[in-house]
Amino acid sequence: MTQELTTPAAVQERTRPRTGWWRDAVIYQVYVRSFADGDGDGVGDLPGITARLPYVRELGADAVWLTPFYASPQADGGYDVADYRSVDPLFGTLSDADDLVREAHRLGLRVIVDVVPNHTSDQHPWFREALACGPARERYHFRPGRGESGQLPPNDWESVFGGPAWTRVADGAWYLHLFAPEQPDLNWDHREVREEFDSVLRFWLDLGVDGFRVDVAHGMVKAAGLPDIGAKEQAKLIGNQVLPFFDQDGVHEIHRHWRELLDGYEGERVAVAEAWAPSPERLALYVRPDELHQAFNFQFLTCPWDAERMRATVDASLAATGAVGAPTTWVLSNHDVVRHVTRYGGGGQGLRRARAAALFTLALPGSAYLYQGEELGLFEVTDLPDEVRQDPAFHRASGQDGFRDGCRVPMPWTADGPSLGFGAAAPWLPQPASWRGLCVASQSGDPHSTLELYRAALALRRELPGLGDGTMSWLPAPDGVLAFARPGFVCTLNTADHPVQLPLPGRPLLTSAAVEFGAAHASLPAESAAWWAI
Repeated sequence: MTQELTTPAAVQERTRPRTGWWRDAVIYQVYVRSFADGDGDGVGDLPGITARLPYVRELGADAVWLTPFYASPQADGGYDVADYRSVDPLFGTLSDADDLVREAHRLGLRVIVDVVPNHTSDQHPWFREALACGPARERYHFRPGRGESGQLPPNDWESVFGGPAWTRVADGAWYLHLFAPEQPDLNWDHREVREEFDSVLRFWLDLGVDGFRVDVAHGMVKAAGLPDIGAKEQAKLIGNQVLPFFDQDGVHEIHRHWRELLDGYEGERVAVAEAWAPSPERLALYVRPDELHQAFNFQFLTCPWDAERMRATVDASLAATGAVGAPTTWVLSNHDVVRHVTRYGGGGQGLRRARAAALFTLALPGSAYLYQGEELGLFEVTDLPDEVRQDPAFHRASGQDGFRDGCRVPMPWTADGPSLGFGAAAPWLPQPASWRGLCVASQSGDPHSTLELYRAALALRRELPGLGDGTMSWLPAPDGVLAFARPGFVCTLNTADHPVQLPLPGRPLLTSAAVEFGAAHASLPAESAAWWAI
């Protein structure tokens, strides 16, 4: 039996009471450059997204999260913002943004947009003014260099993208950039910086957006004195320990202030932190009742395919967020990491594991984030030519691996055309020919496809009162198998490379692979998951 759905597929409203829409929402991440090209220039844009919003709604998501579409030189895919209140012509106009929000709301979808508060573009008017010296430099981190003539960086901090985190300007001063040199870090001790971002948030809230994904939410505050770290390969330390430039306690004052601002608007406006913290307990500090609403659970994303490790990660995550009354988020892929089909082994094995992980994830208490294309079973594109790559880390050393372009290849919608339905022209990154069989058109209506598995799972998640926010309890299970109960529901996950026989937990609802049934037992295939009604 596979993908059996025993309840209506189209459910417009959840049947259980809601206590904050974000607490159990399914949020679909759209990487703007790669979702849909509306004007035929090979790059995704806002009109393209607006035209495809019905697909997101039919999939079963509650909201969309859009990566940055603001005016930008695109040194880091839009995360180098030159104007926070305008839309880059590459993606459309401010009117297009307004149309997108209105259409999403008409369809019952909420809209979350990125805000990038740790740094601006080096083309931002503030930084151009700062290059001329004077008080404008106080909005950033300018410092004199070390050495006899100031020829050495002010400290030993390294860019996340590789190389030093400092660049020297013409008059000899150095400025801090934790990412690319085109992304100078803002000084959040400066009053004008805080006032500016209050204004930016209000601008988009007034336009109607429902919330923000806060980029580098752990990075705005730096330790006093900018002390040396005393270690190399610092990017590998992120998320493993508190660093003088990441996860400093001072960021929480900023988030508390932003929560007050959001709470001043009608309609439950929210913020989710992209925060790398060394433990679930540190991460939970970002979602205390007076701070942000959610934080991405990167411990879960990076957890290997191992039943014991997965259970421990789930337990630690739920305990930490539960202690502060917040929901936990679950995410398997995003625009910055290798797609989980590939992380889980690639090929048939990777896809089997990814399908099973999807059912496991969507059954856990809390909110789930889906990255565009994971519902198609897309894999990481690892053979892109060097000349088409745009990840800034690709051209630097000792930082991230520089291969984030592989998870950003444009969506395949149809099996033909120069861009597989993405647009009228060849896309900005080439798509593999094998994606023709994975496109939306090829999978729609196929009861065994990954797309229909996601659609069925999200339909059930909307209808069953035991899913989403709430409690769970682990059930006894053989080695390599995880089983947990929600009210009226059981999820089983077999991480082993062989079938496992289980007593029938209940009535089968949905499975990621064909299950064999006996009178009182079920044989759960290798690397598969199943949902059961009890």
